[in-house]
Amino acid sequence: MHDENAHAAYLPDPAALRRSFDRAATSYDGAALLQAEIREELLRRLDFVALDPRVIIDAGAGTGHASRALRRRYPRARIIALDFAPGMLRAAGRQQSWRRRFDRIRAELTALPLGDASVDLIFCNLTLPWCEPDAFFAEMRRIIAPGGHFTLTSLGPDSLHELRAAWSGLDAHVHVNRFIDMHDLGDGLVRAGFADPVLDVERRLVTYADVSRLMQDLRACGERNVLRGRPKGLTGRSRMQAMRDAYERFRHDGRLPASFEVVFAQAWAPVPRPAVRTPDGDTLIEFETFKRQLRRGRPA
Repeated sequence: MHDENAHAAYLPDPAALRRSFDRAATSYDGAALLQAEIREELLRRLDFVALDPRVIIDAGAGTGHASRALRRRYPRARIIALDFAPGMLRAAGRQQSWRRRFDRIRAELTALPLGDASVDLIFCNLTLPWCEPDAFFAEMRRIIAPGGHFTLTSLGPDSLHELRAAWSGLDAHVHVNRFIDMHDLGDGLVRAGFADPVLDVERRLVTYADVSRLMQDLRACGERNVLRGRPKGLTGRSRMQAMRDAYERFRHDGRLPASFEVVFAQAWAPVPRPAVRTPDGDTLIEFETFKRQLRRGRPA
């Protein structure tokens, strides 16, 4: 398979992805225990960042837990919960109180109905795996104001490696998402124009009695196989059993592991510094500003 075709095979089918998360709105909170744990850690990391944001977006808000937490943390800010699945936004609306209200907007995260430089804080928990990274980062860079903060989590390539290995060799289809490496994620932030990215990785392990329970949890969280390279029909019983048998080689102490490589990242929108004119009439300009102007095709 050519690289271009291989890349396309791992892109989500937008309609199938929306249906999957829409369907999972009622089951998500009961199954998304790992997602909640990661969300709380990402919120704790805001303790170390001095912020007084006016506008905050929760990008990929799901059922709104982070939006409610951000409302408590920043009571003077406008909180906007963004998601492309209407079922998730309805669930988020049912759980908000009149004292902790936030706006809900249905939109694609690569084409947001928000103005340029209009957001001071972007909070994004485990949404990146379902987006095209460069398009997503470019849109986040467009909407964030100078000095704004972007904090996010994603999954690294080692995530669900047991499930990927169990499927490998059974057919030529794509069964498990291909997750972006931490270094590539950092490079993407820099390409989009973010400054001072800081990234680190934590590894989490969830264990199951059998593969069926793992698959149930993934479906309950909306994480079905919606990739363009997925099998188009139903997977037969014999192939499913072959996958289960292959997964058994990972069993340890009576349990089957599911590994997750969690990437935490944060970056800032740079604040342009004005050009300085010397007594001789020369103009000095910060090197980083000069590079940005060149990228945008403007003379210094």
